[in-house]
Amino acid sequence: MTEFGILGTGAYVPDRVVSNDEVGAGAQVDDAWVIRKTAIRERRWAAPEQATSDLAAAAGRAALESAGITADQLSVIVVATSTPDRPQPPTAAYVQHLLGAVDAAAFDVNAVCSGEVFALTAVEGVLARRGGHALVIGADVYSRILDPADRRTVVLFGDGAGAMVLGRGGSRVRHIDVHTFGELSGLIEVPAGGSRMPCDPAALAAGRQYFTMDGRAVRAFVEDHLPGLTKQFLHEAGVVPDDIRHFVPHQANGVMLDTVFAEMALSRATMHLSLTHYGNTGAASIPITLDEAARAGAFTRGDLILLAGFGGGMAAGFALVEW
Repeated sequence: MTEFGILGTGAYVPDRVVSNDEVGAGAQVDDAWVIRKTAIRERRWAAPEQATSDLAAAAGRAALESAGITADQLSVIVVATSTPDRPQPPTAAYVQHLLGAVDAAAFDVNAVCSGEVFALTAVEGVLARRGGHALVIGADVYSRILDPADRRTVVLFGDGAGAMVLGRGGSRVRHIDVHTFGELSGLIEVPAGGSRMPCDPAALAAGRQYFTMDGRAVRAFVEDHLPGLTKQFLHEAGVVPDDIRHFVPHQANGVMLDTVFAEMALSRATMHLSLTHYGNTGAASIPITLDEAARAGAFTRGDLILLAGFGGGMAAGFALVEW
């Protein structure tokens, strides 16, 4: 049972708006095709001088302001990302410095698009030992790893960061659970850049530095697993589907989410989407969407909110929040 809550939220997206026609040109698809397949209308891409840590720090500042605390009150910073500034050091170390959070331990979590929920599980243990406040940030800059000719991926992704400040009180995080299906790890990957395949000239010439995804198999994974895992999670959390008022999923693909949501029996819940204007922002998508809904006044005190992440690994993570 968790003993912390969300004290504040924040988000940041870059200024550059990228249309479907612009992103689809190299992949030979147009605006109508992208909307029909994904429900995405535009996304934001980082400026050349911006890295993941810059987006993460901006979202972190917004969350700290929302929570009414300062960076020197943080005990820990966790950045969930699969597009770090560099392979090492952790992107969270740069964020700690940018924020001036001198007393905070800082580390990264890579569970790809489920990263924000996985990061919550790590924070739970740190707060139990150290107390104080935690800053959990999901941040990704996918525009740097996309193959401009691959219509399966290049039209989906945007850049951004979302953040939560956690501590005693606030909107209670009542239950968290995470899953990994490692036998399916090849469905989503960036083949080169690690110890298995260094990013050498041969790898670059073959385009192995780009993000790849078996879209059909990923969709099958989500449709086959998410409804059942959700039912299991809610049972373990001691609630029934009709108790859920809000559903904040990873913003993978709007058409797919409509199909899956219809199978989840969350008949009294509103599904919140930010992908129409931000695209799939990876680990940032859940906290960006949560922050957008919160700032719009969508949540009422006592509402139960289900967060659901899924993606590379393959992985899935769930969190139940009482607003």
